[in-house]
Amino acid sequence: MISKEQVLEAQNHWGAGVVKVGSLKDNRSECESAAGEFADNLYAFENGPVLFKPTKCAQEQFRPSKAQAASYFIAGDDRSCREDKGFAINPWTKVRFENHGFILEEKRAIAMGNYFFTDLDGNETKVEYTFGYKLIEGILKIDLHHSSFPYTQS
Repeated sequence: MISKEQVLEAQNHWGAGVVKVGSLKDNRSECESAAGEFADNLYAFENGPVLFKPTKCAQEQFRPSKAQAASYFIAGDDRSCREDKGFAINPWTKVRFENHGFILEEKRAIAMGNYFFTDLDGNETKVEYTFGYKLIEGILKIDLHHSSFPYTQS
């Protein structure tokens, strides 16, 4: 059975990965390398479909491939999706999760809540998320990632 602690650890790794990728934005080759490791270590792209719907996407809302995920996180001249600006290279100095709840099973887990991204000026951006995890060789990997800004009434 996957434990809550395993999910929390996976979330900590995800947040640290976003911060690390962003910290390397001024060295493109290192940034690309870190983004590749981030995707390989935390997402299940090599093990089957990944349902990835990142926050700041309007034209290409869904990103089923590792290349499209990398485009979202670090953009660049060779980005897969033209609208991408590089979410991780904002950069962020901290990511913290506030979990609303978990569904924990033998080989799968789902977590939902808010996560907060701190920028260089100390401002936090609140985003809603749902992550699905699959246990692969003892490691939780994301195969469902949905995030969006909170609803605001017009």
